[in-house]
Amino acid sequence: MVTCKRNNSHQDFCALTKALDAELNARYGKEQALYDKHNVIDPIETALVGYENDVPVACGCFKKIDAKTVEIKRMFVDPNCRRRGFSSQLLCELEAWAVELGFSEACLETGKGQPEAIALYAKMGYAVIPNYGPYVGMENSVCMHKALRS
Repeated sequence: MVTCKRNNSHQDFCALTKALDAELNARYGKEQALYDKHNVIDPIETALVGYENDVPVACGCFKKIDAKTVEIKRMFVDPNCRRRGFSSQLLCELEAWAVELGFSEACLETGKGQPEAIALYAKMGYAVIPNYGPYVGMENSVCMHKALRS
């Protein structure tokens, strides 16, 4: 997979996140509506799209939380391309980009109904933390944190 830096309004990023939203709605049903407002991201320049044979197959981005922390958002790999290491590659590239920009920590939120995502993040060095920010009190949320290394 080849990744390209994009912004979150790029057509390929938008198409992939639309597919992500459809998958989340299928997994969580009406409960997903509680989370939809947290998945709307102001315009940002820190998005990646992964391509295989010029076809967009994966995406992810991060947004600044504070001077040292980013939040990983909108991670998705097309179902036909899963189990090939694309999510790990994408996450590593997002983390490296965050370090280049001077950040030293990353956090994220995923759902209890996504055990494969929780396993990926744990494998990549993320540890479960108490729910933060908008996820406090949301029982389906799993929040995680990692110290980034340069």
